[in-house]
Amino acid sequence: MAGLEFLGVDFERVHVDFFAGEHKEPAFTRLNPNASLPVLTDGDLVLWESNAILQFAADKHECFLAYPKDPVIRADIHRWMLWEAANWFACCYVYMVENCAKPLMDAEPDEEILAAQGERFHQLAMILDERLADQVWLCGDKPTIADIAVAAPMHMYGEAKLPVEPHKNLMRWMKKNIESLPAWQNTHVGPGFTLAKPDNSD
Repeated sequence: MAGLEFLGVDFERVHVDFFAGEHKEPAFTRLNPNASLPVLTDGDLVLWESNAILQFAADKHECFLAYPKDPVIRADIHRWMLWEAANWFACCYVYMVENCAKPLMDAEPDEEILAAQGERFHQLAMILDERLADQVWLCGDKPTIADIAVAAPMHMYGEAKLPVEPHKNLMRWMKKNIESLPAWQNTHVGPGFTLAKPDNSD
């Protein structure tokens, strides 16, 4: 949702109760056989994969500040979005499942799983931290859809207990830049997977 808000695109949100298993019901899997969120429908188009949705929406609505036409900048944006999908999302998701989803289902986090993920998390976070050492946003001096895509797996970094504290540039980008975006504030998911504005007062 933050991505479409960021692009200024009008959309209708349809609630799918993940914890009730609605994403596995035939009505939903006909839209997305992966039984995962999100899914975009636009006329006859049914599109899944969040980064594909961002690229499509930005192109269709000519959001060229967020998705510049310059092929060099686009290649950089695509690089980070592909990296997020291939590496960053899965790593952050482990913390989300263990520290956010399991407690909601009255289950305890698996400390062995979390410990095993730590080295990989810091390897990936260091890549981001080094990238952000000398620039405000991932792909230049303005936010793009790459920033939204890479920030998305971190959207509950406090509740998920992502070990981000050593990565100062990454945290500066997240707290001072991403969380200052109105689109992020309007769609932020807080404890219990409810919409809530983040505290970016630090």
